[in-house]
Amino acid sequence: MACQGAREVLASLSDSRVVPVVRVHSQASARLAVEALITAGFKAAEITMTVPGAIDVIRDLSRDREFLVGVGTILNVQQVEASISAGARFVVSPVIVEGLADLCRDADVLGIMSGLTPNEIFAAWQEGSGAVKVFPANSAGGPAHIKAIRDVFPEVPLIPTGGIDIHNLAHYLRAGAAFVGVGTDLVNEEHIAEGRIDTVIEMGRKYLQRARKVEERGGCEPCICRRS
Repeated sequence: MACQGAREVLASLSDSRVVPVVRVHSQASARLAVEALITAGFKAAEITMTVPGAIDVIRDLSRDREFLVGVGTILNVQQVEASISAGARFVVSPVIVEGLADLCRDADVLGIMSGLTPNEIFAAWQEGSGAVKVFPANSAGGPAHIKAIRDVFPEVPLIPTGGIDIHNLAHYLRAGAAFVGVGTDLVNEEHIAEGRIDTVIEMGRKYLQRARKVEERGGCEPCICRRS
């Protein structure tokens, strides 16, 4: 696979509909989690900066040209620069970080900032975010909130994260999410620490199957709009 630019990365993530968020407490757990996710069929994952040695993990994973590795919980431009240098193909922040969009645009990396209210979401989009993470989605009304925001900003790819699980996944996708970010319900560190990798693989396959069923039943088309 040739190195994908920001637009292609957004399209790939939107096609997958589910992006695992790896937030664990060691590099070893992060690598085991990603191995399980790849076995389950995932083509991308977000490694949060709260993982010890996250940059090293990203650098190692970026060597696989078939796998899109991203970074999450970015809070400043220094972390953006380090992540891009390590090979991250998408960069996600839970807030609006001044300068993030410019750095990502220059590197042709997908930059994603966050908002919860209409004002915050619009501000992130105006700042140059390639999509907007809606976090924490469950705290603001869940799928109903996503649908309401999508109705107002149909051109903005929305990525609900926070409180997504196997039971409400379809509701978020049908509400208009471009894709969703899923953390603990999918990447459970306790399961990894106990060596229950098969449990992570099984859950990953369930997520992918559920997402495919939404598409087969005519779920909302993922938005992959980008500014020209």
